[in-house]
Amino acid sequence: MSIFLRRWLSISFLNLLIVASLGVILRYKIAFFFPYLQQKFILDSHSHFAFTGWITQTLMVLLVQYLSLKDDQAFKRYRWLLCGNLLAAYGMLISFAIEGYAFISISFSTLSIFVSYFFALCYWRDLNKMNEMKISHWWFKASLLFSIISSIGAFGLAYMMVNKISHQNWYLSAIYFFLHFQYNGWFFFAGTGLLVSKLETIETTLRPIKIAFILFSTACFPAYFLSVLWLPIPSIIFYLIIACVIAQLAGWLIMVKVFFTTRHYISREFSKYSKLLLLLSGIAFSIKLLLQCGSVHPALSQLSYGFRPIIIGYLHLVLLAVTSIFIVGFIVNFYMIPITKVLITGIYIFVAGVILNEVLLMIQGIGALSYTSIPGINILLLIAGLILFTGIGIIFLSRFRTNAANT
Repeated sequence: MSIFLRRWLSISFLNLLIVASLGVILRYKIAFFFPYLQQKFILDSHSHFAFTGWITQTLMVLLVQYLSLKDDQAFKRYRWLLCGNLLAAYGMLISFAIEGYAFISISFSTLSIFVSYFFALCYWRDLNKMNEMKISHWWFKASLLFSIISSIGAFGLAYMMVNKISHQNWYLSAIYFFLHFQYNGWFFFAGTGLLVSKLETIETTLRPIKIAFILFSTACFPAYFLSVLWLPIPSIIFYLIIACVIAQLAGWLIMVKVFFTTRHYISREFSKYSKLLLLLSGIAFSIKLLLQCGSVHPALSQLSYGFRPIIIGYLHLVLLAVTSIFIVGFIVNFYMIPITKVLITGIYIFVAGVILNEVLLMIQGIGALSYTSIPGINILLLIAGLILFTGIGIIFLSRFRTNAANT
Protein backbone atom coordinates (compact mmCIF):
# COMPACT_ATOMS: atom_id res chain seq x y z
CA MET A 1 0.00 0.00 0.00
CA SER A 2 1.03 3.59 -0.64
CA ILE A 3 3.08 5.27 2.07
CA PHE A 4 0.84 8.32 1.58
CA LEU A 5 -2.23 6.23 2.41
CA ARG A 6 -0.70 4.83 5.59
CA ARG A 7 0.41 8.25 6.77
CA TRP A 8 -3.01 9.78 6.22
CA LEU A 9 -4.74 6.85 7.93
CA SER A 10 -2.40 7.24 10.91
CA ILE A 11 -3.66 10.81 11.21
CA SER A 12 -7.24 9.58 10.94
CA PHE A 13 -6.82 7.15 13.83
CA LEU A 14 -5.12 9.86 15.89
CA ASN A 15 -8.19 12.01 15.23
CA LEU A 16 -10.49 9.18 16.29
CA LEU A 17 -8.49 8.89 19.51
CA ILE A 18 -9.00 12.61 20.14
CA VAL A 19 -12.74 12.21 19.52
CA ALA A 20 -12.83 9.37 22.05
CA SER A 21 -10.87 11.40 24.63
CA LEU A 22 -13.38 14.25 24.35
CA GLY A 23 -16.16 11.71 24.78
CA VAL A 24 -14.56 10.50 28.01
CA ILE A 25 -14.30 14.09 29.27
CA LEU A 26 -17.99 14.67 28.51
CA ARG A 27 -18.98 11.50 30.34
CA TYR A 28 -16.74 12.35 33.29
CA LYS A 29 -18.27 15.83 33.60
CA ILE A 30 -21.74 14.28 33.74
CA ALA A 31 -20.80 11.63 36.30
CA PHE A 32 -18.49 13.80 38.44
CA PHE A 33 -17.71 17.43 39.13
CA PHE A 34 -15.22 18.94 36.66
CA PRO A 35 -15.60 22.74 36.47
CA TYR A 36 -12.62 23.64 34.30
CA LEU A 37 -14.29 23.04 30.94
CA GLN A 38 -17.75 24.03 29.71
CA GLN A 39 -19.87 21.02 28.78
CA LYS A 40 -21.54 22.71 25.81
CA PHE A 41 -18.23 23.89 24.35
CA ILE A 42 -16.63 20.44 24.65
CA LEU A 43 -19.74 18.84 23.13
CA ASP A 44 -19.54 21.18 20.12
CA SER A 45 -15.81 20.47 19.77
CA HIS A 46 -16.41 16.71 20.05
CA SER A 47 -19.20 16.58 17.47
CA HIS A 48 -17.59 18.87 14.88
CA PHE A 49 -14.23 17.11 15.10
CA ALA A 50 -15.89 13.68 14.88
CA PHE A 51 -17.64 14.68 11.65
CA THR A 52 -14.76 16.57 10.03
CA GLY A 53 -11.56 15.22 11.57
CA TRP A 54 -12.48 11.54 11.73
CA ILE A 55 -15.27 10.50 9.33
CA THR A 56 -14.99 13.11 6.55
CA GLN A 57 -11.19 13.10 6.63
CA THR A 58 -11.03 9.31 6.43
CA LEU A 59 -13.65 9.01 3.68
CA MET A 60 -11.74 11.60 1.65
CA VAL A 61 -8.54 9.58 2.09
CA LEU A 62 -10.28 6.35 1.05
CA LEU A 63 -11.85 8.02 -2.00
CA VAL A 64 -8.44 9.35 -3.05
CA GLN A 65 -7.05 5.84 -2.54
CA TYR A 66 -9.66 4.60 -5.02
CA LEU A 67 -8.32 7.08 -7.60
CA SER A 68 -4.72 6.15 -6.80
CA LEU A 69 -5.33 2.58 -8.00
CA LYS A 70 -5.11 3.97 -11.54
CA ASP A 71 -3.35 7.28 -10.85
CA ASP A 72 -0.25 7.14 -8.66
CA GLN A 73 -0.21 10.96 -8.39
CA ALA A 74 -3.67 11.17 -6.79
CA PHE A 75 -2.47 11.69 -3.22
CA LYS A 76 -0.06 14.41 -4.31
CA ARG A 77 -2.83 16.23 -6.18
CA TYR A 78 -5.30 16.02 -3.27
CA ARG A 79 -2.74 16.74 -0.56
CA TRP A 80 -3.70 20.42 -0.28
CA LEU A 81 -7.39 19.53 0.11
CA LEU A 82 -6.69 16.87 2.73
CA CYS A 83 -4.46 19.34 4.60
CA GLY A 84 -7.13 22.03 4.29
CA ASN A 85 -9.79 19.78 5.79
CA LEU A 86 -7.37 18.79 8.56
CA LEU A 87 -6.63 22.44 9.32
CA ALA A 88 -10.35 23.22 9.53
CA ALA A 89 -10.95 20.18 11.76
CA TYR A 90 -8.24 21.09 14.26
CA GLY A 91 -9.30 24.72 14.15
CA MET A 92 -12.83 23.67 15.15
CA LEU A 93 -11.48 21.25 17.76
CA ILE A 94 -9.66 24.04 19.60
CA SER A 95 -11.91 27.04 18.97
CA PHE A 96 -15.20 25.30 19.85
CA ALA A 97 -13.63 23.97 23.07
CA ILE A 98 -12.57 27.50 24.05
CA GLU A 99 -15.41 29.73 22.87
CA GLY A 100 -18.25 27.59 21.52
CA TYR A 101 -20.09 29.12 18.58
CA ALA A 102 -18.22 32.36 17.89
CA PHE A 103 -16.35 34.09 15.08
CA ILE A 104 -13.24 31.87 15.00
CA SER A 105 -15.08 28.54 15.32
CA ILE A 106 -17.64 29.53 12.68
CA SER A 107 -14.78 30.64 10.39
CA PHE A 108 -13.11 27.21 10.64
CA SER A 109 -16.49 25.53 10.13
CA THR A 110 -16.99 27.62 7.00
CA LEU A 111 -13.50 26.68 5.80
CA SER A 112 -14.36 22.98 6.12
CA ILE A 113 -17.46 23.53 3.98
CA PHE A 114 -15.50 25.26 1.22
CA VAL A 115 -12.89 22.49 1.31
CA SER A 116 -15.71 19.98 0.79
CA TYR A 117 -16.91 22.02 -2.20
CA PHE A 118 -13.46 21.96 -3.82
CA PHE A 119 -13.05 18.28 -3.04
CA ALA A 120 -16.40 17.50 -4.66
CA LEU A 121 -15.53 19.46 -7.81
CA CYS A 122 -12.06 17.91 -8.16
CA TYR A 123 -13.25 14.39 -7.44
CA TRP A 124 -16.22 14.66 -9.81
CA ARG A 125 -13.86 15.84 -12.54
CA ASP A 126 -11.45 12.96 -11.93
CA LEU A 127 -14.26 10.41 -12.03
CA ASN A 128 -15.35 11.81 -15.40
CA LYS A 129 -11.80 11.42 -16.71
CA MET A 130 -11.89 7.67 -16.16
CA ASN A 131 -12.40 5.64 -19.31
CA GLU A 132 -15.11 3.48 -17.75
CA MET A 133 -18.11 4.78 -15.80
CA LYS A 134 -18.88 2.28 -13.07
CA ILE A 135 -21.82 1.83 -10.72
CA SER A 136 -19.63 2.81 -7.78
CA HIS A 137 -19.15 6.21 -9.45
CA TRP A 138 -22.91 6.81 -9.14
CA TRP A 139 -22.63 6.30 -5.38
CA PHE A 140 -19.52 8.50 -5.16
CA LYS A 141 -21.13 11.36 -7.10
CA ALA A 142 -24.32 11.16 -5.03
CA SER A 143 -22.23 11.33 -1.84
CA LEU A 144 -20.49 14.48 -3.10
CA LEU A 145 -23.83 16.12 -3.97
CA PHE A 146 -25.31 15.32 -0.57
CA SER A 147 -22.18 16.69 1.12
CA ILE A 148 -22.73 20.00 -0.66
CA ILE A 149 -26.47 20.00 0.07
CA SER A 150 -25.84 19.42 3.78
CA SER A 151 -24.02 22.77 3.98
CA ILE A 152 -27.36 24.57 3.50
CA GLY A 153 -28.25 23.55 7.04
CA ALA A 154 -24.89 24.75 8.38
CA PHE A 155 -25.18 28.13 6.67
CA GLY A 156 -28.79 28.47 7.84
CA LEU A 157 -27.69 27.81 11.41
CA ALA A 158 -24.85 30.35 11.14
CA TYR A 159 -27.25 32.95 9.72
CA MET A 160 -29.65 32.52 12.64
CA MET A 161 -26.83 32.82 15.16
CA VAL A 162 -25.34 35.94 13.56
CA ASN A 163 -28.76 37.60 13.39
CA LYS A 164 -29.76 36.32 16.85
CA ILE A 165 -32.82 34.50 15.53
CA SER A 166 -33.96 32.24 18.35
CA HIS A 167 -36.85 30.40 16.67
CA GLN A 168 -36.52 26.89 18.12
CA ASN A 169 -38.16 25.04 15.22
CA TRP A 170 -35.99 26.76 12.61
CA TYR A 171 -32.87 26.16 14.71
CA LEU A 172 -33.54 22.42 15.09
CA SER A 173 -34.63 22.07 11.46
CA ALA A 174 -31.29 23.52 10.29
CA ILE A 175 -29.30 21.22 12.57
CA TYR A 176 -31.20 18.11 11.47
CA PHE A 177 -30.90 19.15 7.81
CA PHE A 178 -27.11 19.21 8.12
CA LEU A 179 -26.98 15.97 10.10
CA HIS A 180 -29.33 14.10 7.77
CA PHE A 181 -27.50 14.90 4.54
CA GLN A 182 -24.17 14.20 6.24
CA TYR A 183 -24.79 10.74 7.67
CA ASN A 184 -27.64 9.58 5.38
CA GLY A 185 -26.07 11.24 2.34
CA TRP A 186 -22.33 11.89 2.30
CA PHE A 187 -21.29 9.18 4.80
CA PHE A 188 -23.66 6.45 3.61
CA PHE A 189 -23.22 6.89 -0.14
CA ALA A 190 -19.42 7.28 0.04
CA GLY A 191 -19.07 4.17 2.21
CA THR A 192 -21.45 2.12 0.09
CA GLY A 193 -19.65 3.28 -3.06
CA LEU A 194 -16.36 2.01 -1.65
CA LEU A 195 -17.93 -1.37 -0.89
CA VAL A 196 -19.68 -1.51 -4.28
CA SER A 197 -16.35 -0.84 -6.03
CA LYS A 198 -15.18 -4.21 -4.72
CA LEU A 199 -18.33 -6.09 -5.78
CA GLU A 200 -19.14 -4.59 -9.18
CA THR A 201 -16.59 -6.81 -10.92
CA ILE A 202 -19.25 -9.55 -10.61
CA GLU A 203 -21.60 -9.14 -13.56
CA THR A 204 -24.72 -10.43 -11.77
CA THR A 205 -24.52 -7.69 -9.13
CA LEU A 206 -24.75 -4.72 -11.51
CA ARG A 207 -28.52 -4.56 -12.04
CA PRO A 208 -29.58 -5.00 -8.38
CA ILE A 209 -26.96 -2.48 -7.22
CA LYS A 210 -28.32 0.03 -9.76
CA ILE A 211 -31.86 -0.49 -8.45
CA ALA A 212 -30.69 -0.11 -4.85
CA PHE A 213 -28.91 3.12 -5.75
CA ILE A 214 -32.06 4.56 -7.36
CA LEU A 215 -34.16 3.65 -4.32
CA PHE A 216 -31.74 5.09 -1.75
CA SER A 217 -30.92 8.25 -3.71
CA THR A 218 -34.54 9.18 -4.44
CA ALA A 219 -35.53 8.43 -0.83
CA CYS A 220 -32.77 10.54 0.70
CA PHE A 221 -34.49 13.90 0.14
CA PRO A 222 -37.94 13.13 1.61
CA ALA A 223 -36.28 11.09 4.40
CA TYR A 224 -35.18 14.42 5.90
CA PHE A 225 -38.73 14.97 7.10
CA LEU A 226 -38.35 11.93 9.36
CA SER A 227 -36.14 14.17 11.50
CA VAL A 228 -38.73 16.95 11.77
CA LEU A 229 -42.03 15.11 12.14
CA TRP A 230 -42.73 17.24 15.21
CA LEU A 231 -43.34 20.16 12.79
CA PRO A 232 -46.81 20.71 11.27
CA ILE A 233 -46.40 18.70 8.04
CA PRO A 234 -49.05 18.44 5.26
CA SER A 235 -50.58 15.01 4.69
CA ILE A 236 -48.98 14.69 1.25
CA ILE A 237 -45.53 15.01 2.85
CA PHE A 238 -46.42 12.38 5.43
CA TYR A 239 -47.38 9.90 2.69
CA LEU A 240 -44.15 10.74 0.89
CA ILE A 241 -42.24 9.91 4.08
CA ILE A 242 -43.90 6.50 4.27
CA ALA A 243 -42.96 5.86 0.62
CA CYS A 244 -39.33 6.79 1.24
CA VAL A 245 -39.12 4.50 4.29
CA ILE A 246 -40.44 1.63 2.18
CA ALA A 247 -37.97 2.51 -0.60
CA GLN A 248 -35.02 2.44 1.82
CA LEU A 249 -36.11 -0.91 3.24
CA ALA A 250 -36.45 -2.31 -0.29
CA GLY A 251 -33.04 -0.93 -1.26
CA TRP A 252 -31.42 -2.48 1.79
CA LEU A 253 -33.08 -5.87 1.17
CA ILE A 254 -31.71 -5.77 -2.38
CA MET A 255 -28.21 -5.02 -1.07
CA VAL A 256 -28.49 -7.84 1.49
CA LYS A 257 -29.47 -10.19 -1.33
CA VAL A 258 -26.40 -9.04 -3.29
CA PHE A 259 -24.20 -9.81 -0.28
CA PHE A 260 -25.84 -13.23 0.03
CA THR A 261 -25.45 -14.15 -3.66
CA THR A 262 -21.79 -13.06 -3.61
CA ARG A 263 -21.04 -14.77 -0.28
CA HIS A 264 -18.48 -17.13 -1.86
CA TYR A 265 -16.60 -14.17 -3.35
CA ILE A 266 -16.84 -12.27 -0.06
CA SER A 267 -15.65 -15.32 1.88
CA ARG A 268 -12.62 -15.57 -0.41
CA GLU A 269 -11.74 -11.89 -0.74
CA PHE A 270 -12.61 -10.58 2.75
CA SER A 271 -10.72 -11.49 5.92
CA LYS A 272 -12.53 -13.02 8.89
CA TYR A 273 -11.99 -9.85 10.93
CA SER A 274 -13.39 -7.52 8.30
CA LYS A 275 -16.37 -9.79 7.62
CA LEU A 276 -17.27 -9.59 11.30
CA LEU A 277 -16.94 -5.79 11.34
CA LEU A 278 -18.95 -5.33 8.15
CA LEU A 279 -21.62 -7.71 9.47
CA LEU A 280 -21.90 -5.68 12.69
CA SER A 281 -22.14 -2.47 10.67
CA GLY A 282 -24.87 -4.05 8.53
CA ILE A 283 -26.82 -5.17 11.62
CA ALA A 284 -26.56 -1.66 13.07
CA PHE A 285 -27.80 -0.20 9.78
CA SER A 286 -30.76 -2.61 9.83
CA ILE A 287 -31.60 -1.44 13.36
CA LYS A 288 -31.39 2.16 12.16
CA LEU A 289 -33.89 1.46 9.36
CA LEU A 290 -36.27 -0.28 11.79
CA LEU A 291 -36.09 2.70 14.14
CA GLN A 292 -36.95 4.96 11.20
CA CYS A 293 -40.01 2.82 10.51
CA GLY A 294 -41.14 3.30 14.11
CA SER A 295 -40.53 7.03 13.98
CA VAL A 296 -43.02 7.41 11.10
CA HIS A 297 -45.77 7.38 13.73
CA PRO A 298 -46.10 11.09 14.72
CA ALA A 299 -46.67 10.35 18.41
CA LEU A 300 -43.55 8.17 18.62
CA SER A 301 -41.55 10.74 16.68
CA GLN A 302 -42.52 13.59 18.99
CA LEU A 303 -41.84 11.38 22.00
CA SER A 304 -38.39 10.25 20.85
CA TYR A 305 -37.19 13.67 19.73
CA GLY A 306 -38.28 15.11 23.04
CA PHE A 307 -35.75 13.03 24.98
CA ARG A 308 -32.06 13.80 24.65
CA PRO A 309 -30.80 10.27 25.57
CA ILE A 310 -32.73 8.84 22.61
CA ILE A 311 -31.25 11.40 20.19
CA ILE A 312 -27.73 10.79 21.54
CA GLY A 313 -28.25 7.03 21.28
CA TYR A 314 -29.45 7.27 17.68
CA LEU A 315 -26.54 9.52 16.64
CA HIS A 316 -24.01 7.17 18.24
CA LEU A 317 -25.69 4.21 16.52
CA VAL A 318 -25.20 5.88 13.13
CA LEU A 319 -21.76 7.41 13.68
CA LEU A 320 -20.12 4.63 15.72
CA ALA A 321 -21.92 1.35 15.08
CA VAL A 322 -22.75 1.92 11.40
CA THR A 323 -20.13 4.32 10.02
CA SER A 324 -17.01 3.98 12.18
CA ILE A 325 -17.12 0.18 12.40
CA PHE A 326 -17.61 0.04 8.61
CA ILE A 327 -14.62 2.33 7.99
CA VAL A 328 -12.36 0.28 10.27
CA GLY A 329 -13.55 -2.96 8.66
CA PHE A 330 -12.92 -1.65 5.15
CA ILE A 331 -9.42 -0.42 6.05
CA VAL A 332 -8.51 -3.72 7.74
CA ASN A 333 -9.82 -5.91 4.93
CA PHE A 334 -7.69 -4.33 2.23
CA TYR A 335 -4.56 -4.17 4.39
CA MET A 336 -4.35 -0.40 4.21
CA ILE A 337 -2.52 -0.54 7.53
CA PRO A 338 -0.31 -3.33 8.92
CA ILE A 339 -2.49 -6.07 10.40
CA THR A 340 -0.99 -6.99 13.75
CA LYS A 341 -2.18 -8.91 16.78
CA VAL A 342 -2.14 -5.64 18.71
CA LEU A 343 -4.38 -4.02 16.08
CA ILE A 344 -6.90 -6.87 16.20
CA THR A 345 -6.97 -6.72 20.01
CA GLY A 346 -7.64 -2.99 19.84
CA ILE A 347 -10.45 -3.52 17.33
CA TYR A 348 -12.15 -6.12 19.56
CA ILE A 349 -11.98 -3.75 22.54
CA PHE A 350 -13.27 -0.87 20.40
CA VAL A 351 -16.23 -2.92 19.14
CA ALA A 352 -17.01 -4.09 22.69
CA GLY A 353 -17.04 -0.45 23.78
CA VAL A 354 -19.37 0.50 20.92
CA ILE A 355 -21.82 -2.29 21.74
CA LEU A 356 -21.77 -1.55 25.49
CA ASN A 357 -22.23 2.17 24.82
CA GLU A 358 -25.26 1.52 22.58
CA VAL A 359 -26.87 -0.90 25.04
CA LEU A 360 -26.47 1.58 27.89
CA LEU A 361 -27.81 4.48 25.81
CA MET A 362 -30.78 2.31 24.82
CA ILE A 363 -31.48 1.52 28.49
CA GLN A 364 -31.14 5.19 29.39
CA GLY A 365 -33.47 6.16 26.54
CA ILE A 366 -36.14 3.65 27.56
CA GLY A 367 -35.86 4.89 31.13
CA ALA A 368 -36.26 8.48 29.95
CA LEU A 369 -39.53 7.61 28.19
CA SER A 370 -41.04 6.53 31.52
CA TYR A 371 -39.19 9.24 33.48
CA THR A 372 -37.24 6.53 35.29
CA SER A 373 -33.71 7.27 36.47
CA ILE A 374 -31.33 4.35 35.92
CA PRO A 375 -29.02 4.00 38.96
CA GLY A 376 -25.34 4.33 38.07
CA ILE A 377 -25.99 4.80 34.35
CA ASN A 378 -23.63 7.77 34.05
CA ILE A 379 -20.79 5.79 35.67
CA LEU A 380 -21.46 2.88 33.32
CA LEU A 381 -21.44 5.19 30.30
CA LEU A 382 -18.12 6.60 31.49
CA ILE A 383 -16.74 3.05 31.67
CA ALA A 384 -18.02 2.38 28.14
CA GLY A 385 -16.28 5.58 27.00
CA LEU A 386 -13.04 4.45 28.63
CA ILE A 387 -13.29 1.07 26.87
CA LEU A 388 -13.80 2.86 23.55
CA PHE A 389 -10.82 5.10 24.27
CA THR A 390 -8.65 2.12 25.23
CA GLY A 391 -9.54 0.20 22.07
CA ILE A 392 -8.87 3.17 19.81
CA GLY A 393 -5.64 3.92 21.68
CA ILE A 394 -4.42 0.36 21.04
CA ILE A 395 -5.41 0.64 17.36
CA PHE A 396 -3.44 3.86 17.05
CA LEU A 397 -0.38 2.49 18.86
CA SER A 398 -0.47 -0.65 16.70
CA ARG A 399 0.46 1.58 13.77
CA PHE A 400 3.98 1.59 15.18
CA ARG A 401 4.21 -2.21 15.35
CA THR A 402 5.65 -4.05 12.36
CA ASN A 403 5.04 -7.71 13.14
CA ALA A 404 2.02 -8.82 11.13
CA ALA A 405 -0.43 -11.17 12.69
CA ASN A 406 -1.68 -14.26 10.95
CA THR A 407 -4.99 -13.45 9.32
